[in-house]
Amino acid sequence: MTVLSTSEMPGKMPEAAPRERLLQAAGELFYAHGIRAVSVDQLAAAAHTIKMTLYRNFPSKDALVAEYLRMLAEQADAQWAVSTRDHPGDALAQLRDWISHMASADCRGCALANAAIELPEKNHPARAVIEEHKTRQRERLVSLCRAADFVEADRLADELFLLLEGARVNVQSVGQGGPGARYAEMATALIKSHARKGA
Repeated sequence: MTVLSTSEMPGKMPEAAPRERLLQAAGELFYAHGIRAVSVDQLAAAAHTIKMTLYRNFPSKDALVAEYLRMLAEQADAQWAVSTRDHPGDALAQLRDWISHMASADCRGCALANAAIELPEKNHPARAVIEEHKTRQRERLVSLCRAADFVEADRLADELFLLLEGARVNVQSVGQGGPGARYAEMATALIKSHARKGA
């Protein structure tokens, strides 16, 4: 008698390829429970596959973590394009749109920042993904603040960046009742406090 694996059982065959299912499972489990708390067995089960398939697609759990975070970084980066598309030629409107989007993020905080806390080892493959994303995010903020003609563009960008990082940690720590839930309001006030050239 042949025993079918979960992914082979009639009526239970997921449409997505194993790699995609593993990344989806990683996204759900890592974000909800933390990277260290989730085992390879749990990942495989949630993806309706087996450990052998996981290791066939990713050389290690660490490699899966890095790819999961790379995918999230790409999704976050895509928001810049959305803001540009929705507000062509208006850097200030793009900045406000980005802030609004960031303020609506999930209460578990930034997955990449959470991962940075869990993965302090500088040689972990995910560290490069996290650091590159955060650096890129700060640089894009600087570019947008400069394009919006703020006198102290770099300073404003750093203040907005650090305010967001702190707000996300606060919301994760104490929920929507804390000051972090007022990020959009605070960021808007911060923008208004900075002078613009020619204003």
